[in-house]
Amino acid sequence: MKPDLVDGAKAKAREYFRTRGTLVDAPAIRERIADAFGTLDAFLAPISPAIAARAGVPGEWTIQEIVDHLVETHRPGLDELWCLLAGRRPPGEPIPASLQSKSPLHRPWPWLRAELDRIHGEILRTLAAVEPDFATDARAPIVMVVNVPDEHGTIVPLHWVEDLDWKAYAITWRLHVIDHLKQARKVHAALAR
Repeated sequence: MKPDLVDGAKAKAREYFRTRGTLVDAPAIRERIADAFGTLDAFLAPISPAIAARAGVPGEWTIQEIVDHLVETHRPGLDELWCLLAGRRPPGEPIPASLQSKSPLHRPWPWLRAELDRIHGEILRTLAAVEPDFATDARAPIVMVVNVPDEHGTIVPLHWVEDLDWKAYAITWRLHVIDHLKQARKVHAALAR
């Protein structure tokens, strides 16, 4: 991949997190995340266990695997947010970009939905408890994944590790949910055809 494409993608992502996270007040960040969580919940509500587990697009996760991924990444993300709010860098490596449980299709769909709701509720409660003027120098590493065109024009994922402040870190949940909601809608549409 051309270095200028890589540098441009990284600069664009960093600017997004600065303007949509770091510079935004805490209540607005919580509201944006809550909106994304609510949109996802409304989409998932009518999905049956049978539909959730069906493959709709070759090479894509099922809706159940998408929700499993959200549970598996948002749960440790909440732990990392607590570290940041305590003024500490989270220990260990960043959360892997494609993390899933050992057997995502064998977890009961109602349990996955309830667990995702529980985790999202705790994220929102945590964000609501943050003082409006809270500041810390602590940063958390995340695996950034941005789709960019390669030298042939093919869209490919670009991965790198970026250190984010607590507000930029929190706003990643909004982007993560929106990205996987698009993926789930694509799978659902394919199943409906």
